[in-house]
Amino acid sequence: MIDTLRKMRNSDYSKEVGIINTNLMDDKINYIVENHSFRYNLEKIVGLEKNRQYCKHNMQHFLDVARLMYIISLENDFNIPKHIIYTTALLHDIGRGEQYENGTAHNIASVNISKKILQECEYGDVEIDEILNAIGNHRDNIGKCTRLCDLLYKCDKLSRNCAKCMARAGCKWPQEKRNMKIIY
Repeated sequence: MIDTLRKMRNSDYSKEVGIINTNLMDDKINYIVENHSFRYNLEKIVGLEKNRQYCKHNMQHFLDVARLMYIISLENDFNIPKHIIYTTALLHDIGRGEQYENGTAHNIASVNISKKILQECEYGDVEIDEILNAIGNHRDNIGKCTRLCDLLYKCDKLSRNCAKCMARAGCKWPQEKRNMKIIY
């Protein structure tokens, strides 16, 4: 299986859609989840947010964002491979611990951490560039934003259940950005 991943390393992921079977896509996602750096940084975030009353940046959030991205991608025929969507969502906030510890913007820290993880998990150069661009621009949805970036930006916001949040009275999100109705 790793030989198959190596062959795909430098291929354009848009061409892989018809070649990669579902098991291989799921394996690529699980290589991320099993990666030492991913696990270390996720545990750091969970520990640092242990007493946080507002939205947390844990595995549940990562998977909520991924599933929303996948649904919207399918509904709109975006043809973004499942493993690219899930990988992007799993890594988009992985730098939160760095933000809490030393003030580095989490999107920048996430790009730095994610690059190493993606290389270790043998993602191709085209995949890495696309994923890192989306992660790096997901906070403001500006700059060189691709369809993947735009999807991440929107689904990151959609993943939050503001209407039923116990901490909404003290939340810093402006009222107009809050999700007061279930859309997905």
